[in-house]
Amino acid sequence: MEGAGPVRYERLTADEMDEQRRQNVAYQYLCHLEEAKRWMEACLSEELPPSTELEESLRNGVVLAKMGHRFAPAVVPLKKIYDREQTRYKAAGLHFRHTDNINYWRDAMSHLGLPSIFHPETTDIYDKKNMPRVVYCIHALSLYLFKLGLAPQIQDLYGKVDFTEEEINNMKRELEKYGLQLPAFSKIGGILANELSVDEAAVHAAVLAINEAVDRGVAAQTMVALRNPSAMLLDLREVLAGAYQEVLHQAKLEKGSNARNRYLQVIPEGEDIYDRCLTQAEIQGNVNKVNVHGALEEVDNALERQDVLALYRALQDPVLALRCLQRDNLDCYLEQLSMDREQKALELGYVDLLEHEEVEAGILVANKKGEEERAMLQAVSRINAAIRRGMPAETLEAVMDPAAQLPNVYPLAAPLYQRQLALLQCQHPRGELVQEELFVAVEMLSAVALVNRALDARDPDGLWSSLVSSALGLSGVEDANAQRYFEDLLQLKGQSREAGAEFLSWNDIQDSVNNTNSSVQDENDRVLAVRLINEALVQADPEKTLAALLLPAVALPDVALPTAWRYHDVLARARRLKAQATEDDGAVLWWEEIREGVCRANQDTVAARRMALGTAAINQAIKEGKAAQTLRVLRNPDVALCGVVSACAAAYQEQLAALMATKRQAGSAKPCWIQHRLADGAEYYLSLQTFEGSWQRPRDGGLNTTHLSREEIQSVVTRVTAMHDRECLWASNVTFVVRLQARLRGFLVRREFTARWHILREQRPAAIRIQACWRGYKQRRAYLERLRYLQANTDAAIKIQAGVRMWRARRKYQERLRYFRQNIKSVIKIQAFVRANKARGDYRMLVHARSPPLSIVRRFIHLLEQSQHDFWEESEVLRLQEEVVKRIRASRQLESDLDLMDIKIGLLVKNRITLQEVVSHCKKLTKKNKEQLSEMMSIDKQRGLKSLSREKRQKLEAYQHLFYLLQTQPVYLARLIFQMPQNKSTKFMESVIFTLYNYASNPREAYLLLQLFKAALQEEIRSKVDHIHDILTGNATVIRLVVSFYRNARGQNALRQILGGPVQEVLQDKTLSIRTNPVDIYKAWINQTESQSGQKSKLPYEVSPEQALSHPEVQRRLDISIRNLLAMTDKFVSAITSSVDKIPYGMRYVARILRTSLAEKFPKASEEEIDKIVGNLLYYRFMNPAVVAPDGFDIVDISAGVTLHPDHRRNLGSIAKVLQHAAARKAFDGENAHLCGVNQYLEDTHNKFRRFISAACCVPEPEERFNVDEYSEMVAMAKPVIYITVGELINTHKLLLEHQNSIAPHHGDPLHELLEDLDELPTVQSLVGESVPSLADSSAEQVLSQLSKMEISLTLTGKLVPAASSEESDTRSLLLSTKQMLVDVIQSQPGDSLPEILWTLASEHEEASHDHLMRRRALRDAQTPAKLKRNRSLAANNQLSVEEKKRKIIRNLRRLESLGLVDSAHQYQELIDELAKDIRNQRRYRQHRKGELLKLRQTLQGLNAKTLFYEEQIDYYNQYIKTCLDNLAASNKVSGKNKKLQSLHYTAARLFEKGVLLEIEDLPLSQFRNVIFDIIPCEESGRFQVKAKFMGIDMERFQLHYQDLLQLQYEGVAVMKMFDKAKVNVNLLIFLLNKKFFKK
Repeated sequence: MEGAGPVRYERLTADEMDEQRRQNVAYQYLCHLEEAKRWMEACLSEELPPSTELEESLRNGVVLAKMGHRFAPAVVPLKKIYDREQTRYKAAGLHFRHTDNINYWRDAMSHLGLPSIFHPETTDIYDKKNMPRVVYCIHALSLYLFKLGLAPQIQDLYGKVDFTEEEINNMKRELEKYGLQLPAFSKIGGILANELSVDEAAVHAAVLAINEAVDRGVAAQTMVALRNPSAMLLDLREVLAGAYQEVLHQAKLEKGSNARNRYLQVIPEGEDIYDRCLTQAEIQGNVNKVNVHGALEEVDNALERQDVLALYRALQDPVLALRCLQRDNLDCYLEQLSMDREQKALELGYVDLLEHEEVEAGILVANKKGEEERAMLQAVSRINAAIRRGMPAETLEAVMDPAAQLPNVYPLAAPLYQRQLALLQCQHPRGELVQEELFVAVEMLSAVALVNRALDARDPDGLWSSLVSSALGLSGVEDANAQRYFEDLLQLKGQSREAGAEFLSWNDIQDSVNNTNSSVQDENDRVLAVRLINEALVQADPEKTLAALLLPAVALPDVALPTAWRYHDVLARARRLKAQATEDDGAVLWWEEIREGVCRANQDTVAARRMALGTAAINQAIKEGKAAQTLRVLRNPDVALCGVVSACAAAYQEQLAALMATKRQAGSAKPCWIQHRLADGAEYYLSLQTFEGSWQRPRDGGLNTTHLSREEIQSVVTRVTAMHDRECLWASNVTFVVRLQARLRGFLVRREFTARWHILREQRPAAIRIQACWRGYKQRRAYLERLRYLQANTDAAIKIQAGVRMWRARRKYQERLRYFRQNIKSVIKIQAFVRANKARGDYRMLVHARSPPLSIVRRFIHLLEQSQHDFWEESEVLRLQEEVVKRIRASRQLESDLDLMDIKIGLLVKNRITLQEVVSHCKKLTKKNKEQLSEMMSIDKQRGLKSLSREKRQKLEAYQHLFYLLQTQPVYLARLIFQMPQNKSTKFMESVIFTLYNYASNPREAYLLLQLFKAALQEEIRSKVDHIHDILTGNATVIRLVVSFYRNARGQNALRQILGGPVQEVLQDKTLSIRTNPVDIYKAWINQTESQSGQKSKLPYEVSPEQALSHPEVQRRLDISIRNLLAMTDKFVSAITSSVDKIPYGMRYVARILRTSLAEKFPKASEEEIDKIVGNLLYYRFMNPAVVAPDGFDIVDISAGVTLHPDHRRNLGSIAKVLQHAAARKAFDGENAHLCGVNQYLEDTHNKFRRFISAACCVPEPEERFNVDEYSEMVAMAKPVIYITVGELINTHKLLLEHQNSIAPHHGDPLHELLEDLDELPTVQSLVGESVPSLADSSAEQVLSQLSKMEISLTLTGKLVPAASSEESDTRSLLLSTKQMLVDVIQSQPGDSLPEILWTLASEHEEASHDHLMRRRALRDAQTPAKLKRNRSLAANNQLSVEEKKRKIIRNLRRLESLGLVDSAHQYQELIDELAKDIRNQRRYRQHRKGELLKLRQTLQGLNAKTLFYEEQIDYYNQYIKTCLDNLAASNKVSGKNKKLQSLHYTAARLFEKGVLLEIEDLPLSQFRNVIFDIIPCEESGRFQVKAKFMGIDMERFQLHYQDLLQLQYEGVAVMKMFDKAKVNVNLLIFLLNKKFFKK
């Protein structure tokens, strides 16, 4: 429907016209909703939900309570509004405390004076019983407040807003559903006038006269009509008559237009005159509007003239109702309002009047500024006084006063503030510092204090931020020198502290910065010079090198011009060596290396000149011919000649003179320059005339060649010295020479001997043969003689040999025995190691070999025997399982009672019922919590289902057979789940099925429950899923139950382990704030700016997301939030993806089944689609709720009554949203387009989720996981036991009877047989064995309810358990019996193969061993508890002897061979393999049992913690109830003693007229007058007895509980039955009881 409604094109039928009328009503109501929404948004300055969702958003009363606070803040303080941010409502829905908000709103309307006829009831809003009445009240409130001048007028939007046809139809259905009629919105003005006026007729006539005068358009006449006292109008002003006429005329035209629009297409039946005329409230509201506008014009004129007194007179106008006007602040008012006026003109582009709210806000700001100014002057005076007193602590305290409006002060620098401020105060002409001077000084001193603090903390970053701050005001601070500043200031700080100064002053800091800058500049200049030096070295230009070295920045001393070539050579060679060492051709010399090279060059110059002068002196001495003089100069250390000896002086002179003469003949002696070559290849030149040296060749190029060089002199000295040394050597080593000669002679003799030996070696074979022949001859001769002697004494030789051998053997044995005794411990260890190694090898063969030999199996066959410890562990597991199941049931019952307690408290608040029922329930709850009702919930073993009668015994066994079948064959329960409605199937699963499987408390039940989940999920996918996405949109039953089970049972601890870390990190990070909505960020920015500056922001408050994102600050904050969001999300992703093994095995297995089932049914579906659905199960359903609400899933520890902070809830919600998008691979677009930068992260995270899903689905089969096979049930020692209430047992039996044909379609199904054994449905009394009073008794229902909660234990057994007589007919029993007997035989009789053992007679010893084994087993069985005893058929075989067992084994083997289970050709190896498998499984079972014991103990600890948590909640509720009791006691004191309530008497006809009675079966309406109902209140509050009389004769009695009626109303039940015949309306019956008995 668009606009004003549909257009008629042809004549409509009656039905069509009725349908059109209903649509028009729905459209009209939607328009009223939109009007109310816009009016409340204007009042509250906040955005509300769309009009189609407004009704639901009003139910929690938060918006209504805020409206109450807006107009009556004293009645509704902001802190009293419950759930003000609606976090509790968004997380968990409505809470009974939300009704407080509604009552606050009602109190505010009463305080304002709105007539109570408009007030809705609390239930109209909270229960959504009559929302049109609520909207009607809002419209009336708007008109009333407009009349008082407290709120704007509500708009008429009929025909001006559009709604879709779907929205109109939904509203139409909603109105029809509740059977509500729209109130007359157009008559609000008239009703309001009637309620408020004294003389209705006079007011009506006066108002109509005003409307007529307005229509005539004459301002004077209109003013006369307005002045009529009967109109009861206030604040009329003659000067505004024209304005009144204009505004009222415009309002009347607009109202008439709206009325014509509303009645354009419908017949105006019952049209009111005020639909087109202005009401008294509307006239008064418009008068107030004109008065306010006139007053604002006066204010604007005063501001334009800058007239303070005129402004004050204008502000005092009563119509403005300005509070807190202060004459002392007139200048502040003028300044602030002028500034606001100019700011508004800049924003609008033209000058406009300030609004009333803007003037009021400006007054408040000016008052605040005036107060701050006065407080500031007082604070400055205190600061000056403290400075004069000279106490640093007092000065610091005065400066830190917020009223002084000074920058931040740091206590650590108190002496600094005192000293510097005192100095400034002394220098001031008036001796008094003003605020501006103090501000600048304190700001600078605080900056200096920060510098000192950063230096004390050795914090370079903190120091740099302080140095560059504008407050410090340093000059010349450069970024590149930050570290140098830190080092120099740190050094200066240390020096200052040594000198006794604790703080650096501003001058010290500035001087240090200047010095550092100067040092850095010098270093930069030096670097430039070094670069020039290296460039000159590369160009091989000594002159450029010298010029660079002479630069002042280089700061090299003693650089001489004559040494330029040497400088260049030394530095160039150093550069080449450095390039070779670093393998870098571009290597350059550093300043230290250059300085070192220059020094070395200077040293080389000095050394070369001295050497040249020394050489010249030697040549001169040689020319003079004096040997002594020559020797003296040869020893000159500057020349550095080696090997000069005094004894050779004459030889030196002679040889050198001869060499000089030779050179003089061949060379030239004219040039004066001589050349010297140094060791490094450099050449040095010396002038013989001037004795000046140079590294550069003389320009004339001529050299003196007759001059002996140092090398020539050294060669002569070396030769002469060597000759002298040789002569001395011969003279001193005569003895040595003699010995050398002797050795030479010995060498000659040895050489001759060697030649002789060589000849003999060549003839060695011949010599050996000669020697061998001679030795052989001698040996044979001795042997023959010895042989003849022994033959003559043979007997004696034999005796001697025997004695010797015996002695040697005995000695060797004794030594070996002694060695073993000495190392007995080592021998034992070796033997143990060998045995263990062999045992390990045998066990590995048993475990890994496909067909282990009999000898290996016999070695470990004893492991199949059960020890006493095994029985103890089994009994302990049973005991703990029983305890866990009972604790779980008790915990769930306690939780259910707490929920019921919550509902009753809510009903108490809503309907104002008495507290007796709640108090009694609380007492009962406390009793349950302390004692668990152990005595009340137990059943007398001599009565009921477990009595010793034959009939009851058969009934008990039938139930045990039935539940055993349901437990082990999951197909029945899987089909039964889908035969029931969804709400009943959920309750059935939680109450019965989980009980049947003992909440998966042991491996067997966990395995069977998983089989049920598997069968049910496959059945649901097969029959109810038509499209692959139905799993996501259809809320699959099995998936919902699986998630609920594993999230609330052991999976809760898994969620805590997976998500506890990142969730706790989010909650502990107080600074974390994640906002991804640009509008929210924008508003938070505006609020922060206004709160910090104290001035209203120039930016508009309401903007669109695009406008918000146009501000850089919003974009910056959004980027920070996105970074924080992704960082925290990444931690959640890491925690989730790395915790695959922590997810409950059941969840992972169900995910695997879901994946395979979907792939089988939808083969064309991509793997990614299937992974999304599996991810929806593992993340969205299992983990996501725990991320959003960690307090609801025990992820974090929170005390009772405490909730998460809204910021934490928002942060977690944002993280969960990103995780959800990543798991579903859903990009951000549309309204979330500003988050498109996160899409790449979502893509990467989705890939991680897919790997996580694949890893989660890789789980072993349940058979492997729980160590279950086809024989597990038969060999298990303990029988399964379940604990179920009587009511659950009867309900299960009833459901099976109702749906047996659907869940077991074949008539021969065992389920039909078991149900036939049970016969008809039993009653609670028959199962419990208790007698119950008649139903007429008021306590009968309560007794039955209590008895139905009693628990009984069922030991589950199959109906067809194999007996001894039929043992050979069942293959499994046959195989099991054969294996058991074979174990006994193998342990008693050895053999290499099974046939060998079976066909070999047992010896007496083997028979005795078998008898001993059987006696020991019988003794152990006698001590075993009944629940752990083995099958009777297996125990019967213990009475047979070995031979009897062997014969029976042979018979069984033949039968098994005929069945194809064993083969005699393989020596029955298949049976040996089965025994090996049993041994392996027995070991795994023992390990699993130990783990199960640990898990059960941990589960009990968790249940104890949960019970403690419930106790805290109980205390919380007890405290609340105590408060209610106190309030009730106070109310009773006021009202006095209650009188006894009288009974009510109504005929059925009267109740039928009231709508309470709907019908009486088999009784016509004409007879209703003969039926009388007596409603008699009982002594117990809230309980009534209803008596029915027909013709004055008592017919029936019915016990009516008021609380039961409230519960039916809460559950939405509109009709109930009394006496099984009379149908009554529940809501109207409650209304009747409230009115007559509770006075409501």
